Amino acid sequence: MKLRYKIAGGASVVLALAILGFGWYVSHDADCVPAVKPEPGSETMLAIRYGCFGGPEVLELAEVTKPVPADHEIRVRIVAAAVNPLDWHFMRGTPYIVRLMGGGIGTPADTRMGVDYAGVVESVGDGVTRFQPGDRVFGGGSGAFAEYLTSDENGAVVPVPGNVSLEQAATVSIAGLTALQALRDAGHLQPGQKVLINGASGGVGTFAVQIAKAMGAEVHGVCSTRNVDRVYALGADRVIDYRKESYLDSGEKYDLIIDNVGNHSLLANRKVMNDSATLVIVGGRGGDWLGPLIRPLAASVLSPFVEQEFAPFLARMNRDDLSILADMMAAGNVTPVIDRRYTLAEVPDAIRYSEDGHARGKIIIRMDGS
Repeated sequence: MKLRYKIAGGASVVLALAILGFGWYVSHDADCVPAVKPEPGSETMLAIRYGCFGGPEVLELAEVTKPVPADHEIRVRIVAAAVNPLDWHFMRGTPYIVRLMGGGIGTPADTRMGVDYAGVVESVGDGVTRFQPGDRVFGGGSGAFAEYLTSDENGAVVPVPGNVSLEQAATVSIAGLTALQALRDAGHLQPGQKVLINGASGGVGTFAVQIAKAMGAEVHGVCSTRNVDRVYALGADRVIDYRKESYLDSGEKYDLIIDNVGNHSLLANRKVMNDSATLVIVGGRGGDWLGPLIRPLAASVLSPFVEQEFAPFLARMNRDDLSILADMMAAGNVTPVIDRRYTLAEVPDAIRYSEDGHARGKIIIRMDGS
């Protein structure tokens, strides 16, 4: 018996050390590595790079090699890009699961920053048929905080409608797709249903209010006092000022809740959900390891035991849905909301503002400095 206890105790120690070692391996931050200098004589551009994990202070405005479009690729001169929480999650390497999902261990796997962009096609590779130089386009791709990027012509890039500015188009990819897919795919929203958008004045929320209205829903939004009029202007039928009341005490019952904030527990939300209602988890809080994934995991555990559905959600970047959003903008059903504008050199300040969590709509990076 004593030998058995010793073996079990030894195994426990080994397991504990292994867990501690794995935790250190994933969470440690290596020293910063400067951006790779361009080869002499090569075409260059300015871009934001980060050579280590950390706060906005690790971001560097660097001169780097201008990308060359391969076959079936286009090179876009970026006019505007947009900031998303995804950007600073990868910048900081937190929650640490981001590192395990391709963000890099110790140092970033990809030192480029930014996803959402809009600009003008400058050149095309062999075999490109969907675009030509001079076309205005928007989409999502790695390295949007730069003067140029390349994209596969069949990837997540589509034409900008004629009545939409490049600044407006630059806001769409992540936030617009998230709102559309959360309402349509995860929430199964139908005309006439009542939907609550918790966090209606943020990047995803401003899109969600307009898209839900376009889908024929009765829309209620939750925001702070200073944003009430703005959310009404987006088309909301009712706006709840969370500084004055909780939507949990509103007396309403909803068919769908899009939760961009996660400031109330899943069980507490059942108070305002119809028996067949769905709550789609878009955003939330969490620790260094799982971060916003904590609520989706809790939802997976809870859903089998309640009538309502709690739906974990992750948006998918794709060309077809970008085209749907382009059509909505062209028809006037969706108008992107822009809060602040920064230059490429001011990206660290833009990231700080985004991390504060009080942006009213989207944050834009303009490449021309205006």
